[in-house]
Formats: sequence, C-alpha cells, structure tokens
Amino acid sequence: MLFDSHMHTKFSADSEMLATDALKRADDLNLGVVFTEHFDYGLELDGKNFTFDSAAYMNEYKNLRGEKVFLGVEVGLRKFARTANKNFIASADFDFVIGSIHLVDDVDIYYPEFFAGMDKATAYGKYFQQMAEEIELADFDALGHIDYICRVAPYDNPEIDYATFYAEIDKVLKIVVERGKVMEINTRRFDNQRAIRELVPVYKKYRALGGRFVTIGSDAHKVSAIGNFFARALNFAREVDLTPVTFRERKIVPLT
Repeated sequence: MLFDSHMHTKFSADSEMLATDALKRADDLNLGVVFTEHFDYGLELDGKNFTFDSAAYMNEYKNLRGEKVFLGVEVGLRKFARTANKNFIASADFDFVIGSIHLVDDVDIYYPEFFAGMDKATAYGKYFQQMAEEIELADFDALGHIDYICRVAPYDNPEIDYATFYAEIDKVLKIVVERGKVMEINTRRFDNQRAIRELVPVYKKYRALGGRFVTIGSDAHKVSAIGNFFARALNFAREVDLTPVTFRERKIVPLT
C-alpha cells in the first residue's frame, strides 16, 4: 500500500482538517496515512502558535493508529529551535519525523518580506546553507520539500535551478545520504510540469550519491489535497530510480 506521508490536521496551526475526514478520503484512495503536525518552535502567525501538545495528540489519535495510520511530526529546522526540537521529538513515540526549512535567518520565507532587497542567488544561497547546517545536527528521518522556497519566491524563474545551485544542493544531499536519512517527494507543486523537471537532476544526484529511498507526501492541509498527483510522483520516483517508503517507529517500511 502506498502512504501519504505528509499531512496536517487540526493539531497544526494552519489546518482545520479532521483526522476522521482525512482517513475517509485516504481509504477511498487506498492510501495509508502518516499525520505530520507542525512543530515550528517560536513561530507565531496571525496569533497562532505553530506548536502542539504531543501528549494530547498521541492520546486523541491513539485509537486511529494501526497498520495504515502512523503518527509523526514535521519540525522546523533552525538554530534557535535546535534544543526545543530535540526535546519535543523525545516527548512522544513518533513514527516519523520530517525536517523542514520554513524560516531563514529567523524570517518566515512564506512572506515577501524575506525576499526584499535580495536577488535569487542570495536568497537561495541562504536557504540551502541553513538547510545544510541544520540537517547535519538535527534529529529527523526525511528532509521535507527541498523546493519549499520555490512556492513563494518572487523571481521570474522561481525554480530550484540545479545547474546554478548544484554546489549548495550537493552539500545538502551528501549530508542526507551520509546520515542515512531520506528525501521526500512533496507533491504540493506537482501540478507544475516545469517544477517536476527541475527536480529531476536533484533526485538523480541523490541517487548517484547513494540515496535509495523517498517518502511521498501531499502536504495536505485539507481533505481535497490528500494523495494529489501521486501517480506523477510514482512516475518521478521510477525515473530517478528511487524506492518509495514510509516510516513506522522511526524505521523504514517498504511499501507493497
């Protein structure tokens, strides 16, 4: 069974999706589910705090947990949050931990203010530099959405542009492989064929460096996004010779 290994329910500050609704949709699509609620220590937006109570999360969802439902977390990686992330991950028996970059220099890159006065080379350079610094130290299982910055970057060509940033990206990929972590294929932007093409050399390099596995996640915050573009993601994984997996009890689970 294929798993959607990245989604957010009501325990994430930016989602109101109910777990029961998510599971019904996943069942309709014949997908397993890993809930990965946001833990971005110190981040507050519109009066919402991007943390959650791990005990409450585990207690409320414990009866949902099983062969097709795992419980995880997506932690925001930055220097300021290192100790808080470590302590939070240790606070519960998570099945899966995604490590992601959402803030650079402690500024949320989802908003235009981050890019003000910076050209693409500077902004993307900072992004990949922080990514490399944090994943070298962080506790995580999969690196989330390496192209997250492309979602909102204001440049004429917002794509990851491996030919330009290969040195920075290769540093990230080498750390992922050397530490025995895996890459995520995040399908949030898989409605964009150019975005998919731009990711091909990144994942091919990951494979060339010794990477073997990927998780696939929709990054759904609402029911309608669950499993989006998974056929494209599977084709992508085959093209770059990588095997989709998920995680249970922080260990790789092959998919059947």
